[in-house]
Amino acid sequence: MTRWIINVVINAIVLIVVAGYFDSFYLSGVGAAIVASLLLSILNVFVKPFLIILTLPVTVLTFGLFLFVVNAITLMIAEGIMGDAFQIDGFGTAILASIFISLLNIMIDKVIIEPLREKKR
Repeated sequence: MTRWIINVVINAIVLIVVAGYFDSFYLSGVGAAIVASLLLSILNVFVKPFLIILTLPVTVLTFGLFLFVVNAITLMIAEGIMGDAFQIDGFGTAILASIFISLLNIMIDKVIIEPLREKKR
C-alpha cells in the first residue's frame, strides 16, 4: 500500500514537470496532479491491460513502441474524465507526454528508488 502511495506521489510530480515543460499539457494545480495520478493508476489497472491485449499484434510488429500510443490513449481518457483541471491539446502531445513520462519514471526508478531499495537490504 505504501509503495502504491509513493508511486502516485511520484507520478503526480512527473505530471507537474511535464505540464511545466509542454505548453499544450495543462494541470490546474497540485491537487489536479494528484487526482490525475490516482486516476491514471486506476486506468492502468483496469483499462490498460485490455488495450494492450487489443493492440497486441501491432505492439509486437512495432517491437513494443506502440505501448507509447496505449499510454497516450490512457492519458487522453484521464483528460476526458477530469475536464478543465487536466487538458492535453491533441493526441500528438499525449504521445510526446507519454514518452516523456516513461523516461522520467525510468530515471527516477534507476537514480532514486533502486539505490534506496539496496540500502534497505
